[in-house]
Amino acid sequence: MHPDFAHVTTWVFDLDETLYPAGSPLFPQIEERMTAWITNFLGVDAREADRLRRGWWERHGTTLAGLMRDHGIDPEPFAEDVHEIDFGVLDPDPALAAALADLPGRRVVYTNGTIPYARNVLAARGLDGLWDAVHGVETADWHPKPDAAAYGRVFRIDGLDPRRAAMFEDTARNLRVPHAMGLRTVHVSAHPDAGSHVDHHAPDLTAFLRDIVGT
Repeated sequence: MHPDFAHVTTWVFDLDETLYPAGSPLFPQIEERMTAWITNFLGVDAREADRLRRGWWERHGTTLAGLMRDHGIDPEPFAEDVHEIDFGVLDPDPALAAALADLPGRRVVYTNGTIPYARNVLAARGLDGLWDAVHGVETADWHPKPDAAAYGRVFRIDGLDPRRAAMFEDTARNLRVPHAMGLRTVHVSAHPDAGSHVDHHAPDLTAFLRDIVGT
């Protein structure tokens, strides 16, 4: 084991653009459905709806969080609607599956999406059956990353020890709270963030995991 990860007993992975390649034609489908939902709900045009969607993501972590704070919407119907997408655009990744399977200890998914959505993504990628737990935004009582309360609730429910865990994320800001809690943090991106809350960079997740376990 790489010495920086020898203490880790729980491996926490974000989902979108972490367990599948950035730029895959999946999340744009969700963004399109979000924009359409906002257009219908608020009676604005698509350009304004898209502006609102982006602003809520920047300020609150997710579009859903912004809609809940500003308009008090029921989160479940929104989440169900925007996740009705084509998962067939994702390809299975047996190399990543093997690298994940080689990690010692527990493997956990924690996403700002919902649990059913996460399970659909994992199945499409051939990564189902590898996880000890899958946590979604509903696990955090609909509070999204990077809200500190979201991490606290999810990690308590999971039972992990932050001092013996590592977290992998494509969105660097979502690593600030985990780093402060004591997790080893890994930014999964071709464009590394230089922030002190990022312990490691992984432009290629499969290669990085192989390096950790020495395979």
